[in-house]
Amino acid sequence: MNATHGTKLREQIAAPGTTPLIGVYDMYSASIAAQHYDGMFVSGFGFAASHYGLPDIGFIAWPDMVAFVQRLRGAFPHHHLLVDIDDGYVDPEVACHVVEGLERIGASGVILEDQKRPRRCGHADGKQVLPLEEYLEKLEQVLATRRDLVVVARTDATDERDILHRAERLAATDADVVLVDGVRSVEWIRRIREVVGGKPLLFNQIAGGKSPRLSLGELSDLGVDVAIYSTPCLFAAHEAMDSALTGLKERDGRLPEVDAASGVGVQVSTRLLERNIARQLSRPEGVGV
Repeated sequence: MNATHGTKLREQIAAPGTTPLIGVYDMYSASIAAQHYDGMFVSGFGFAASHYGLPDIGFIAWPDMVAFVQRLRGAFPHHHLLVDIDDGYVDPEVACHVVEGLERIGASGVILEDQKRPRRCGHADGKQVLPLEEYLEKLEQVLATRRDLVVVARTDATDERDILHRAERLAATDADVVLVDGVRSVEWIRRIREVVGGKPLLFNQIAGGKSPRLSLGELSDLGVDVAIYSTPCLFAAHEAMDSALTGLKERDGRLPEVDAASGVGVQVSTRLLERNIARQLSRPEGVGV
């Protein structure tokens, strides 16, 4: 019997080193990310921005997220897909329904947070968290619903004592991984690593966020098992598009010459997208195996 997507991600997390998962926000960004990494993170920040043009403060409707993950799995059958489901879309019943659906369509794992509405990006100010017991009840229902899906228990606590208390309590559950979002220093990574014991630990990196910029080697030395990169594709696209359109305006609407060696034009773009058809028919070599 073939291993499920959850099992494959769990085995990858258990392997030596820190597993990187790259944030994608649409099918095109995923197509590029798939050439470089074998794991993707379906970022709530990126999806809210790309699908709705809105900040990551609770606008995502779960059917939209499920539909996006279904498209991703169809195009990338062999990649790890970790999905941000925010607070489970408020109610435990909805959270369980979404988890069941995501596992059925082939998601590898989900992240469930303890934020209270109105929610915020994990690296924003003004976050509030649910009473711990209320979150743990929701988490336990999700854990009872999943079959083999990896579940990441996330806390957005900001009070120092509460951070460590919640991390310890989350580590004591059957969740596969613990995430404390918005960690502000290497010293705090060490403190969290200590209280979660042997439970795998996830670290969230976002450009301009509250956490230190660390390499995979540095994270591995700190005992971090998974690193999610929420927005490298989104922010790079923002910068590149702004630059391209500024240049187009300066040239009175004349398109730039496409560099034959490294430029992106219609042929390069088409070849990129054609790989998504071929990838469904055969296991890719190298990246994404």
